Amino acid sequence: MDSVSVLSLEDVTVDRSGLTIVRGVSLRVDRGSVTVLLGANGAGKTTLLEGVSGAVPIASGRIRLGEQRVEKLRAWRRARAGLAHVEQNRTVFREMSVLDNLRAACRHDDTPDRVLDLFPELRKQLHARAGLLSGGEQQMLVVGRALLGRPKVLLIDEMSLGLAPIVVARLAHAVRRLADGGVGVLLVEQFAALALGIADRAYVMARGGIVYSGDGRRLRHDEGYLRALYLGDAHTQSGV
Repeated sequence: MDSVSVLSLEDVTVDRSGLTIVRGVSLRVDRGSVTVLLGANGAGKTTLLEGVSGAVPIASGRIRLGEQRVEKLRAWRRARAGLAHVEQNRTVFREMSVLDNLRAACRHDDTPDRVLDLFPELRKQLHARAGLLSGGEQQMLVVGRALLGRPKVLLIDEMSLGLAPIVVARLAHAVRRLADGGVGVLLVEQFAALALGIADRAYVMARGGIVYSGDGRRLRHDEGYLRALYLGDAHTQSGV
């Protein structure tokens, strides 16, 4: 695997309403890899992704997209530079067809074909209103729209939320395919075992900071250690 870093964070801190939610986080995402970010609810994972994408400002630290510093850029400029963010709420244009949702995200002479190749389920629904799709199909559509911007890095926040395990497995397979095709993926996911099964690198957050970084295999095979990390009761380990 090519280990060129496409996204790197150095000592990133994010405050909200006067409280520090994310504390001094450093991590990296390599081209063509899946990096998984795990942690209990309230650990700061969503806030960190929002800080990376520009949805919320960071208080301090550095964010690099390749060699470019982006922490002071507006969210749309970060997106233009190659950073795509799939948020939790699966926002689709509900009254528009699936095809029109995809067309709205196309740039220049791009077409929806690459999305439909990745998610053939959407081909059958091209002319259906997006609001009538199942939760899994809507998630496919949201991920697909993000891909039409041809991102270098794709941030995905809790793609499995509210979905059946079989649908989550289908989405995980698609995420792995995306990474194998050259996209760097930073995935926040509640199903740790499934996420670690497709991960090249894993980080665990607890109380706003990183408490584990390294290969996910130890976490996949030691649930007790992973649970202790979630609770912030394990010694910090770095294997990056």
